[in-house]
Amino acid sequence: MNDFQRYLADEFAEDYQEGRLSRRQALKLIASVTGSLVMANSILAACAPVNPTGTAGAVRTDASPSPTTLANASATPGDTPENTPAAYGTVGPDDPAVQAEMIEFPGEGATLQGYLARPKGEGTAPVILVCHENRGLTEHIKDVARRLAKAGYVALAVDLLSRQGGTAALSPDQVPGALGNTPPDQFVQDFKSGWRYLQRQPFAQSERVGMVGFCFGGGVTWRVATRMPELKAAVPFYGPHPPIEDVPGINAAVLAIYGELDQRINQGIPAIEEAMRKDNKIFEKVIYPNADHAFHNDTGTRYNAEAARDAWKRTLEWFAKYV
Repeated sequence: MNDFQRYLADEFAEDYQEGRLSRRQALKLIASVTGSLVMANSILAACAPVNPTGTAGAVRTDASPSPTTLANASATPGDTPENTPAAYGTVGPDDPAVQAEMIEFPGEGATLQGYLARPKGEGTAPVILVCHENRGLTEHIKDVARRLAKAGYVALAVDLLSRQGGTAALSPDQVPGALGNTPPDQFVQDFKSGWRYLQRQPFAQSERVGMVGFCFGGGVTWRVATRMPELKAAVPFYGPHPPIEDVPGINAAVLAIYGELDQRINQGIPAIEEAMRKDNKIFEKVIYPNADHAFHNDTGTRYNAEAARDAWKRTLEWFAKYV
């Protein structure tokens, strides 16, 4: 398996352990990524499900967690928000300050799809590339793009399933397997294609470019940073780090966002931090106490409103400084 296949397989195994997926669901998803039901069984064999009912494989339906107090000295929250998406910047598609739409643009050997959001009106703005999670180009990621547009950026969320007809053409169960069986270098190339498309648009200051991604998309953001020297800044949210030997290729200033409870991803922090320091890269990390993997996604059960709000504030500050 390549790095992203391993990441996806481990994520579904973890979801099974935590009761977020039944064994049948986990087997189906892992097999779609690895191409082997035998391997999927082998991966789950080492997993003991843990959930509130004690029933193996029960799917948890817990509500979004309540806001937590940020005790980490490196994370300074603003006012305590309500535990709702609107509390930290959700922007609707009908917002009068934003122009947003699905677009098509030329890629390497294919026509690619993406969601483009930008400030409405005349003028130009810097570019932020946005990478979706392992569920594809969802409404939540489109919302993230609109938040960036509202903050004054041209945001392009590339659909990495464009060659399969786009996220909307696939069932949710098909998406992880399609992503897992795509060469990682293709993800990088598709974002480069999106950036080149924006270079030809009169509203984009394409030389000022940053990138943000979440979960799987955080890993893609790291990978793009190693292969796109023009990238000024990158903010990977709890994504798997790139091969350490690729770190010298990073020119972007990187702000890495993590949740304290996300031990699967966090075990990689020391290695990437050491590599970034060794090569004199601009690097900062924030680890949010009592926050888990995917805490920024306000449509998921791990959503943590206070951590999400502060992380978004820091993301915008990072882009303002380096993009």
